[in-house]
Amino acid sequence: MSRQAPTIRRRESVVGEGWPSTVPPLLRRIYAGRGAHDLASAQPKLAQLLPPDGLSNIDAATALLADAIASGERILVVGDFDCDGATACAVAVRGLRMLGARDIVHAVPNRVTHGYGLSPALVESLAHLSPSLLVTVDHGIACHAGIRAAKALGWRVLVTDHHLPGDALPGADAIVNPNQPGDTFPSKVLAGVGVIFYVLMALRARLRGQGDTRAAEADLGSLLDLVAVGTVADLVPLDANNRALVSAGLRRLRSRRGCTGLQALIEISGREAARLTAADIGFAIGPRINAAGRLEDMAIGIECLLSDDAAHARELADTLHQINAERRAVQQSMLDDAEAAVARRTPVEPAGAGVCLFDADWHPGVVGLVASKMKDMLHRPVIAFAPAEPDSEQLRGSARSIPGLHIRDVLAAVDVAHPQLIERFGGHAMAAGLTLQRDRFDAFAAAFGEAVDRMLDPALLRAELLTDGALRGEEFDIVHAAHLRDAGPWGQGFPEPLFDGEFAVVDWKIVGSRHLKLTLRLDGHPRPLSAIHFGGWREIAPSARERVVYRLAPDDYRGGDAVQLVVEHREALAIA
Repeated sequence: MSRQAPTIRRRESVVGEGWPSTVPPLLRRIYAGRGAHDLASAQPKLAQLLPPDGLSNIDAATALLADAIASGERILVVGDFDCDGATACAVAVRGLRMLGARDIVHAVPNRVTHGYGLSPALVESLAHLSPSLLVTVDHGIACHAGIRAAKALGWRVLVTDHHLPGDALPGADAIVNPNQPGDTFPSKVLAGVGVIFYVLMALRARLRGQGDTRAAEADLGSLLDLVAVGTVADLVPLDANNRALVSAGLRRLRSRRGCTGLQALIEISGREAARLTAADIGFAIGPRINAAGRLEDMAIGIECLLSDDAAHARELADTLHQINAERRAVQQSMLDDAEAAVARRTPVEPAGAGVCLFDADWHPGVVGLVASKMKDMLHRPVIAFAPAEPDSEQLRGSARSIPGLHIRDVLAAVDVAHPQLIERFGGHAMAAGLTLQRDRFDAFAAAFGEAVDRMLDPALLRAELLTDGALRGEEFDIVHAAHLRDAGPWGQGFPEPLFDGEFAVVDWKIVGSRHLKLTLRLDGHPRPLSAIHFGGWREIAPSARERVVYRLAPDDYRGGDAVQLVVEHREALAIA
């Protein structure tokens, strides 16, 4: 099995009337290609946010919180060990304090010690805190045993989550999850941090209705920087509602009004706050927060997001930066192992479209990144497994899927057909997690392959690159590059603009060990164009003429009015 060469297809876009003159024709075309046919749908504002009252159980949830606040009871917020869970925890703690909570504590499971979510082991370790109300953020919908353990201690439990539920809901006092049965909230793609932000909005409205002056003054908008980071990092689709949240959060970060911890992370990652984009969150900020949960303890990441002391936040950001560097080294080693295993077609991969990978030396906190990279390379659904801890007989797997295959449904189908294989699973359409015993790996890999072959349309196994067509010669300038950068937020479901065209390769050189710096020329364009293809060196020199899929971006290294093409894909063309 080898790297897939994608089919390049151009989006169809029909640009309507009524656009203001401030939106250039190029952006109108790009927005139309994503289904946004007017300024309101292209650049949604906070005023367009969906109201919280569409969320099931929102009244019961806010009643639990309002009662706990009024009584001065202890509230325990339990987060998750990824960026969405960390930002959700910080939003919950900061927001509840704004709304009058006087006794609020937080915790997060350790990936190795407790496993995912609210487990009985985590509840036992938190028993000394004796909260009256436990609030889960970004998890809980699958934590039946942990919730039973918490209820047995006399705690009330509020679950806020966005993951897909199983056949039965846990026995919490209230559950807020747009994906639970019967929920009528129009957007099903809120991240975990978005769900708790909505709960806080509804709680503020309840308290204001009761005449609470603190609630009347509470500025929940100050939490939108955290909402933006968690939403982008969790790769949920950026529908209009999520884009409104992320846009508002980016405005706070660009104006340097973000929380102290995020400002420290922006600085240490080498990004410029004034020009921060969703891509910067996805590639620089989110990974540094995520790294804590992958290799160390997400408590470090949450502490950074909750700190209001600049020196302390900078120290924590530096720690996260170092952990992330370690994560990248571990990830590259594991990716090298995975690529070698696939190239050898060893028994890690049964016949069929579904790919399962396992190595006894892999780290459980990084398997999701390996699965994602291998999924992109092979254009196949991939599950990567590692021992839950060194020498453990339990494996933890992380699954990533391709468009058109709901990976959690695949795992559910395997569980129904082979009830003893999987110990636990959960997730989304495109990503999921599971645990199983090591001696059942081969049987699971075979069952997974069979399920994928049965449920996946073979036509979907051909990778496809959707582009926004070609740029005209006059559009290769800093004005259009800046418009493209600032017109988002771009992300899942609202992809960053990609263009394609045929270019002559005037010059090229290897940068580092894996990247290609290219000088390209477009027919009829007077000036050569600078391009960079990260990871583009594969021991084969570029052809004299190539079809290139690229993004147009300001060249921050050269500055001024310089632009560059950021290459996503190249393929050789025959010389006429």
